[in-house]
Amino acid sequence: MPNGLHKNSHYALRIPELTMDKLKYIAAYNGRSANKEIEQLILAHIAAFEDKFGEIVLTADDYGFIRKRNKKE
Repeated sequence: MPNGLHKNSHYALRIPELTMDKLKYIAAYNGRSANKEIEQLILAHIAAFEDKFGEIVLTADDYGFIRKRNKKE
């Protein structure tokens, strides 16, 4: 499905097969898809960062930097 048909951003993640299998096992245990399990892990990581350093508030300059950096990759 083309990116334009989704409301959320897409990111291709390349990880070793064994790691993915273990993630899917944990996701199934938690009653989630692997995608939702990864999303929960990311949200927990962001929350831990913000607990330590304060809330992340992105400015227009931040978005410009993020977009410019992503185009280089």
